[in-house]
Amino acid sequence: MKITDLLNKETLSLSFEVFPPKTEASFDSVKTATREIAKLRPLFMSVTYGAGGGTSKYTLDIAKDIKENFGVPSLAHLTCVSSTKETVGQKIEEIKAAGIKNIMALRGDIPSHLENADRSGWAYRHAVDLVRELKEADEDFCIGGACYPEVHPESENQKDDIKHLKEKVDAGCEFLTTQMFFDNNLLFNFLYKIREAGITVPVIPGIMPITNANQIERAIKLSGSFMPRRFVNLVDKFGSDPDAMKQAGIAYATDQIIDLYANGITNIHVYSMNKPDVAEKIQSNLSDILGK
Repeated sequence: MKITDLLNKETLSLSFEVFPPKTEASFDSVKTATREIAKLRPLFMSVTYGAGGGTSKYTLDIAKDIKENFGVPSLAHLTCVSSTKETVGQKIEEIKAAGIKNIMALRGDIPSHLENADRSGWAYRHAVDLVRELKEADEDFCIGGACYPEVHPESENQKDDIKHLKEKVDAGCEFLTTQMFFDNNLLFNFLYKIREAGITVPVIPGIMPITNANQIERAIKLSGSFMPRRFVNLVDKFGSDPDAMKQAGIAYATDQIIDLYANGITNIHVYSMNKPDVAEKIQSNLSDILGK
């Protein structure tokens, strides 16, 4: 089933994100973790592609297992950075063969050894190039894209960022999932601006539960996320106590979700990664709201 057919405007629903194993040796443990999350019956599960496509060969294995054995719709990530037309074409055919209809089209992180390379000759310089390719390959694909409430790290300003986002939507992107954020007001302001710009597709907020202090540096590096004083105080207080930090991080994420739902947002994506206990705890915290 297409993600856009699942999204609702009345009751709260959660989706979760997982990532494939980095090596074949860890495949079984990752598969077990993703299956435990699938047992929670989320709206859908998103399976990442891996930095530079390094773990891409396992993405479809996990996505297919979730869909076929647990009946949970899966969203397979696909990146295109520095890839050739032939490589991407092969990946698209593999996605078709696996029966996956939902694809998160991403440019992907540029490998460190190519950061200063001349990109003018690349087949795919931006995610919009991949969106167009996917639409040409199969009109039935349901294509998602990423958006940044706090501006893409490589954009000069938010106005320019929203302009490029509109191009991606016009090319065939049917829904958007936001990068993590820790201040809901940033999302509300962003939604107002993109609606003003004519972007009307569904936007699913992405919430990252910070369960250990080491995640913070990576979160800032990936998304440039603003850390509100309330969150900084939380980390200062509990960051040195792993159990307390985990509990506080889950509570903060739960509070964000409750506030979003209270303000009319019903579909929320949780960057649970391969942590069934975190996904389960957040769902448990919201059990009466979710009706589970």
